[in-house]
Parts: sequence; structure tokens; C-alpha cells
Amino acid sequence: MECPMPTINTNDANEIKKIFEEVKTIAIIGLSPNETKDSNMVGKYLQSVGYKIIPIYPKDDFILGEKVYRSLSEVPERVDMVDMFRKPAISDSLLDEVLKRDDVKVFWLQLGIVNNEACQRAKEAGLKVVQNRCSKVEHQRVMG
Repeated sequence: MECPMPTINTNDANEIKKIFEEVKTIAIIGLSPNETKDSNMVGKYLQSVGYKIIPIYPKDDFILGEKVYRSLSEVPERVDMVDMFRKPAISDSLLDEVLKRDDVKVFWLQLGIVNNEACQRAKEAGLKVVQNRCSKVEHQRVMG
């Protein structure tokens, strides 16, 4: 999938590194409790390197030892980055939730997820935007 919309230059290690240096808390939309799913493996990795993970999932009470919320709007604590593992069409409504908060600085759509319209809106709202990239792979690439 190509991403013609101008997002952060995802080949620019400095831009991606800056995101990971500034972010402390990551809400993972669609964080599955299934350990064989990509979302769980990414969440577990990000947690293991020091990020606070907030699972957003329709069931379960705890995933990766963290309280599960049904939606981003339910999360009472600060969220620096939203990392989405859902279908591209969901990104529009997710962005609406993100924009109601004043704490989210990064809107990240995982590898294989592209929604140029939502990403353009996010960028216009002042968010850093990454799409069609895996946060685990990018973290390993830029942070070692």
C-alpha cells in the first residue's frame, strides 16, 4: 500500500526517534488478548521497553496486566499516542475521539492501515501522523 498523503517522513529516523523519545503512554486500539496476534506482540514489546500501554478492546478486563477500556473516551489518564490495529474505516471515528482530547500528540496507523483523509485531518489538527508502519519495527529501527 502506498501512502501519497504527506505524513511524517517515515524513512527519517530522526522524526520517528523524536516521537518515541517524547511519548510515554500509548493507547493501543484493538489490542488483542491473544498472544499470537500482532497487536499483542507489539503491545508487549512496547511495554517491555518502558511505555505505559492502555488497551482499548471490546472485551476482557485486563490485557498485558493493564486495565482494558472499551473506547478511548473512557480513558481517564493522559495518552500521548494512539496506535490503531483496526480496519482503515474506523480511523475516522477514532480520530473524532482523539480530537476531543487535548493530550494525544501522535496518531499512528499500523502496518497495512491507510486512511489518507483521516490522516490529513489529524495533521491539520496539529498531530504527528504515521500510517502504514509498525510501531514495534520502527522503534527497533530507530532506538536500537
